[in-house]
Amino acid sequence: MILTGPKIAASAATGRIVISPFEPEQLNPNSYNIRLGTTLLTYDPGTIDAYKPNPTSEIVMDAGGFVLRPGELYLGHTMEEVGSDYYVPLLFGRSSVGRLGLFVEITAPIGDIGFHGQWTLMLSPVRPLRVYPGMKIGQIMFFESSGDIELYSGKYQRSSGPQESRYWHDRLVTK
Repeated sequence: MILTGPKIAASAATGRIVISPFEPEQLNPNSYNIRLGTTLLTYDPGTIDAYKPNPTSEIVMDAGGFVLRPGELYLGHTMEEVGSDYYVPLLFGRSSVGRLGLFVEITAPIGDIGFHGQWTLMLSPVRPLRVYPGMKIGQIMFFESSGDIELYSGKYQRSSGPQESRYWHDRLVTK
């Protein structure tokens, strides 16, 4: 079952959902709007290797924003720290942002129960697009789970700012 806006607000008030900072005007009928943080990462030119750490470059946006270019993957982050030990969060781009030609979080919308931190956003524009820190870029929904809960304790826990892929780390751990 998906939580309604009032249930999200009530769960945030009791600590069953953590959204920090929580702004009541960002609440929707069954989701919460999240905002783009100030930092973007891009992978440096060349081939990205899934089995190795890859160098990145950091872009810190000011109030004037930054122009995203087609053909480039940008890793952004939510301004808010979001998490829950009770509900499954799902994050999607806002339709109004999609109508500008920006794909947000197209491959990994589901969060794990027990994850807490800023979410990394995968941003891919179809045309040059100026984005701004603090703009409402996505919405997060929460679903009730069924069954025993095992809380997330993985490599992205307590993330702050955009996080590059650590896929290579999984390979090292499983050897």
